[in-house]
Amino acid sequence: MNQAIPPTAGTRSDVDRAVAMGRQVLEIEAAAVAVLARRLGPEFGAAVRLILDSRGRVVVSGIGKSGHIARKLAATFASTGTPAYFVHAAEAVHGDLGMITREDVLIAISNSGENDELLTIVPLVKRLGGKLIAITGNESSSLAQEADIHLDARVDQEACPLNLAPTASTTAALALGDALAVALLDARGFGADDFARSHPGGALGRKLLTHVGDVMQTAVPTLAEEIPVPAALAAMTQGGMGMAVVLDATMKITGIFTDGDLRRALERLGDLRATPVSAVMTRHPRSIGPRRLAVEAVEMMEANKINQLLVTDEAGALLGALNMHDLFRAKVV
Repeated sequence: MNQAIPPTAGTRSDVDRAVAMGRQVLEIEAAAVAVLARRLGPEFGAAVRLILDSRGRVVVSGIGKSGHIARKLAATFASTGTPAYFVHAAEAVHGDLGMITREDVLIAISNSGENDELLTIVPLVKRLGGKLIAITGNESSSLAQEADIHLDARVDQEACPLNLAPTASTTAALALGDALAVALLDARGFGADDFARSHPGGALGRKLLTHVGDVMQTAVPTLAEEIPVPAALAAMTQGGMGMAVVLDATMKITGIFTDGDLRRALERLGDLRATPVSAVMTRHPRSIGPRRLAVEAVEMMEANKINQLLVTDEAGALLGALNMHDLFRAKVV
């Protein structure tokens, strides 16, 4: 039975060469995007306006590596407030073209601007009355000339040492498409709540849709100010939150008693059997409203280096409490 031979480690010169090559690729692609930013002009604004004025959807299409970029951009548009979908140019001529209507805007991506499949569907889309935005690396290409608006994504060189594999050119097209999506997001006034509704199932949705009231505990142990520390400790332990809230005779919050308060009091005073909890509690505890986002509670707790946070109404009355474990369980941390 043959055994797999583990790969041998490369020489130091091999490692150095790989790192140098990686840096060169990143520098070439970064430079391509930087040039793209400087070259951006009125045609970009016209493309934004064309999409905003459209009553249909954005259809993004391409072939090969450009097709992969087109698919990603369609997803980005859709998740940021611009209804969009991807159509593979080769499939479009075999029936998928029926999904495109006269109200839609087609974004066609091709570095050369001479892709046969795209050039086949472009006249058909225009005959329907649809609009065309072309993203190419050649403003003299057939696709650029057919377009209502051409966005120039040309690069001086690919990051591939052979200057053949689409690398810098696909990065430029992707960056230009992202810029278009974000400009549309801004123009539509698309906010955090809108974004959350588009991402309800993942980590982003949890952070943007989960409110303090959704995860707080309402069975919070409370103490009178005059209760001695041993009794306060028993109540805190039974509550299982590592804290208890101290209330005055009018049920107003006057402090919070935590494990940390207990340790500090033992170090300072020693015997606490006759000490009222009001003498060792933390006064003016931090609090948050139930309609605030849970992620805001995380930020408040981290900024103040605390593990518990009270939840109160507008009048300052106690509604519940959070500790960091509640936020971990809700997966907003």
